[in-house]
Amino acid sequence: MKLLRVGTAGSERPALLDAEGVVRDLSGLIPDIDGPLLADDDALARIRAAAEAGSLPALDAAGLRVGPPVARIGKIVCIGLNYHDHARETGAEPPAEPVIFFKAADTVVGPHDTVLVPRGSVKTDWEVELAVVIGRTARYAESVEEALGCVAGYAVAHDVSEREFQIERGGTWDKGKNCETFNPLGPWLVTADEVPDPQDLSLKLWVNGELKQDGTTAEQIFPVGEVVRYVSQFMTLYPGDVINTGTPAGVALGAPEPKPFLRAGDVVELEIEGLGRQRQEFKDA
Repeated sequence: MKLLRVGTAGSERPALLDAEGVVRDLSGLIPDIDGPLLADDDALARIRAAAEAGSLPALDAAGLRVGPPVARIGKIVCIGLNYHDHARETGAEPPAEPVIFFKAADTVVGPHDTVLVPRGSVKTDWEVELAVVIGRTARYAESVEEALGCVAGYAVAHDVSEREFQIERGGTWDKGKNCETFNPLGPWLVTADEVPDPQDLSLKLWVNGELKQDGTTAEQIFPVGEVVRYVSQFMTLYPGDVINTGTPAGVALGAPEPKPFLRAGDVVELEIEGLGRQRQEFKDA
């Protein structure tokens, strides 16, 4: 299934994108798409049955805003330097263990919402990423198979980053990762059954129409199942939590000087195979 949330910010309603590309209203069936829903097998089965029966009302998608596909996200765990090609382009040694940092849930916006360049920023960067959405509690997962069994589905994430704040201003990476609007998510949450191999997905990103990133999740240093297993050794992952799993080569930080960091007026588009496409216009905060 492809689950989404549509409507004005803060007032989104749950919906489903059917096989014909029609947006179907789920608000008569469930209150929202969030952790409790993703952990409720019976509720998910009711959605599937209604979709197969053709009983869900259609929504007029024209002019309808698409919001983040998951509401009330608990935490966003991010994995840094998780692609071999990205490590090479930045001159970094591939990490021996996953590098973990966090984004606050309030950085999440819809896939087509405006992204704000922070005040004083000179190094705002792009990063297309595969997001993993948790559907079952993961606590000390003992195997990759157990960890993958805790995954509800996948989505496109844009891990927008301010590199000066991240690298040059002291402390941890979090300063460059938590500016407002820095985590567009969606358009859909694609359930795990529709993604048979998360290590066989292409990722692409364009800036002002120019292709900048063209990668594959096969380049991940730590695959999805290992990431979930590893993270669960250090913290409990709950339904509705999100893991951003890293970005492939092609970011501005890895480009020759002068590095083409983002400015107000730039347009970024990104997509992951089977998971949908995003488009954001950048404006000054």
